[in-house]
Amino acid sequence: MLHNYHTHTVRCNHAIGDEREYIDNAISKGMQTLGFSDHAPYVFPNGYQSGYRVRVEQLFEYADTVRALAKEYEKDIRILCGFELEYYPDFHKEEMEFLNQVHPDYLIMGQHFIGNELNPHITANQFSDDFALVAYVSQVLAGLSTGDFLYLAHPDIAGTRFTKECIEQEYRRLCEGAKRMGIPLEINLLGVREGRHYPSSAFFKIAAETGNDIVLGVDAHAPDHLLNTGEESALEMVNSLGLHLINKLI
Repeated sequence: MLHNYHTHTVRCNHAIGDEREYIDNAISKGMQTLGFSDHAPYVFPNGYQSGYRVRVEQLFEYADTVRALAKEYEKDIRILCGFELEYYPDFHKEEMEFLNQVHPDYLIMGQHFIGNELNPHITANQFSDDFALVAYVSQVLAGLSTGDFLYLAHPDIAGTRFTKECIEQEYRRLCEGAKRMGIPLEINLLGVREGRHYPSSAFFKIAAETGNDIVLGVDAHAPDHLLNTGEESALEMVNSLGLHLINKLI
């Protein structure tokens, strides 16, 4: 694994370690690209601040830190400055204007909610009936259609707690939509390392049949995640299902 675009920092309040530790471990692992993509600060009405993402006032500090390190380490590794971002249709235009102040190298979509964080919403661990999966897929495809995202992180986060018919119909709709838009789908290595319900073989079987491009994402929340990525198990899935793996995206 030479290129990883899914790396967090302590600013999201659920990751640990210093950026240099992440970079040094990526170099020792032999990586050529390390993309930082912390949970993007989000400008909500009435000054609401999420507790699991970079704070709004940290936008420039985050970007300046990553870019200073990119220059410092440029002879050893390529460092990119990105964000992981949900698509909230009511706020997306203003959010993009806000983030574009620091000209991010890329965005990855990591959709943890249906709706948004202010209005009545459903979080990923509450996706349990067919309606939730239909809503999740529709919101993801609408977000991907903006053209703002490099790839879709943990596309199977909704899980498989649905009817067999809904899983087949909706995950195929997601895969076909992403394929049509040329957007890769991520096998999320945090899910591998922690034994989560994703990555899902049921989902990626459909992705294999659809012919989607696949990328591995470390989803690093601690520096040692870049040493013990979990990629071996993910590659077993890639090979057993015949998935089309892409190593370098940008």
